[in-house]
Amino acid sequence: MIQIISGVKGKGKTKYLIQKVNDAVKGSKGNIVYLDKNNKHMYELSNKIRLINVKDYPLDNYDSFLGFVCGLISQDHDLEAMYLDSFLSISCVTDDYVGYVLTKLENISNAFNVDFVISISIDAENIPEQFRDKIVISL
Repeated sequence: MIQIISGVKGKGKTKYLIQKVNDAVKGSKGNIVYLDKNNKHMYELSNKIRLINVKDYPLDNYDSFLGFVCGLISQDHDLEAMYLDSFLSISCVTDDYVGYVLTKLENISNAFNVDFVISISIDAENIPEQFRDKIVISL
């Protein structure tokens, strides 16, 4: 399953995402990973959540990002959910390929039973049509 938190930069998506992940970990039976572009929110996250600073790794395109995500899933069979903050930045995707990368993530989610909650700095009306029903909040 994919859930999308959309809205332009500075509208509070990260705050909502952090609240959502901290609430989710309370009832989680598996592991949860939070991918971000820095360690700034380390102390806002529950210590049961694994924070990964994606910028620490040499990812320079969306294919390497998708491989990185698959690598995380392959090494942790108890992985239940991944929370992706600053999606456009960490995934190295441009607006033209957002739909393609979201489709790939949806396929990965279905194949490996891992949920993705994505914070993306795009207005809801600019999200690709096939993913608009996945928007849980638009700020």
